[in-house]
Amino acid sequence: MAEAMHVLAIDQGTTSTRAIVFDASRRPVATSRREFAQHYPAHGWVEHDAEDIWRDVLSTARDALAQAAVPVRGIGIANQRETVVVWDKATGAPVHRAIVWQDRRTADACATFRTDGAEELVRARTGLLLDPYFSATKLAWILDNVAGARRRAERGEILFGTIDCFLLWRLTGGRVHATDATNAARTLLFDIHRGCWDEDLLRLFRIPAAMLPEVRDNAGSFGETAPGLFGTALPITGMAGDQQAALVGQGCFRPGMVKSTYGTGCFALMNTGTQALPSQHRLLTTIAYRLEGRTAYALEGAIFTAGAAIKWLRDGLGLITHASQTDDMATRVPDHHGVYMVPGFVGLGAPHWDPEARGLICGLTLDATAAHIARAALESVAYQTHDLVQAMAADGGGAPLAIRVDGGMAANDWFCQFLADMLETVVERPAFLETTALGAAVLAGLGSGLYRDAEAAKAGDDLRRFTPRTDDARRRRLLEGWRDALRRTLTKA
Repeated sequence: MAEAMHVLAIDQGTTSTRAIVFDASRRPVATSRREFAQHYPAHGWVEHDAEDIWRDVLSTARDALAQAAVPVRGIGIANQRETVVVWDKATGAPVHRAIVWQDRRTADACATFRTDGAEELVRARTGLLLDPYFSATKLAWILDNVAGARRRAERGEILFGTIDCFLLWRLTGGRVHATDATNAARTLLFDIHRGCWDEDLLRLFRIPAAMLPEVRDNAGSFGETAPGLFGTALPITGMAGDQQAALVGQGCFRPGMVKSTYGTGCFALMNTGTQALPSQHRLLTTIAYRLEGRTAYALEGAIFTAGAAIKWLRDGLGLITHASQTDDMATRVPDHHGVYMVPGFVGLGAPHWDPEARGLICGLTLDATAAHIARAALESVAYQTHDLVQAMAADGGGAPLAIRVDGGMAANDWFCQFLADMLETVVERPAFLETTALGAAVLAGLGSGLYRDAEAAKAGDDLRRFTPRTDDARRRRLLEGWRDALRRTLTKA
């Protein structure tokens, strides 16, 4: 029998789940995708049904494998980060809906922790900020609000995990309770310097250690699937949070390389190598990947609303029927007409970290049109990326020579060109935009021995480059307007 030369990537995102089979040259040979329901039980609350996610993972994985009709060497998992699942150890049933990274219900709890002086400890150990974005306060909320949950957690009867961990548990038939270093690093409970769960942080957030998973490297053995799921037991050999998976998929293995993913939110990561560079400008210091026990770090800027603003134009306002229309609408008008959007629908992320900020459209006149609003939504994402890159440079990461982009919005040529203009740097876009899934495939290939090392897993130079074209005066004028709109939005001085 011929040696298996394919891997299956599971990309479990915030609004959809993809399964893609890749060959040894990193080319996709089969794809399956399903969207799933979002739940908004209260103002600022966002939840997922973990059973929906599990069903979609099984369905898309089976479909992709059936399409490809080839043996696979390993499975790689990439997932929406920070989203919290708590489930029964005996039955695997979740005790509550998953609380999503976008959820803001613990904003008051985070404010109390900051007032009590806890943020310095959190920053020093985790590289993160005290914000409801991260997992620990969401987990504590479940323990405090689901009847009997805290008592059961202390007895080891219920388990915690981010989505990757929950999927691994289900895929292995409950045999493996583990996560990887990149997902652990987003919980507010993991010391990124020592590479372990932190006892002081567990006490701070009142999290029983018995419910935590084992933390492993991003590539290696995570166990095998239960034989009944796919007809045969398949090794699971790679796992990473979606943004770190995209960093791997973009081949950003050298310090100073930057990738920016434009999905529901936008997440820009700069590889800082073996140095965990502390941020003085409210970026995050996080783990980029951990391979063969060696940790690489990154500076990260998180924008909460990117593609979600375009989705709002479609589903909330009805201005468009498909996201691709925004490219045409942006070019239909000669300029932005003084219209700015600050997409603070679920607060603002880095470098502002204002959970109480809300969305704003300003500069409207009677001759403003739907095209101007669509253009403002696209421009807002470029402006936010500019703020992140400026903060990275000020933190000592340096100005990037180029930024590699991916995700749905990156397919928009107008947006990529505007981004290059605002950043004053080259924007590089790969031919294949699903780099999160690709990163999961690369990690699965590394963990299964399909690739010798990270360099062997890199793709060829198939990048389209967008170079800056605008003049300095126009750039400064546009950015001044953006800063004015921000001042109107921010609730923090």
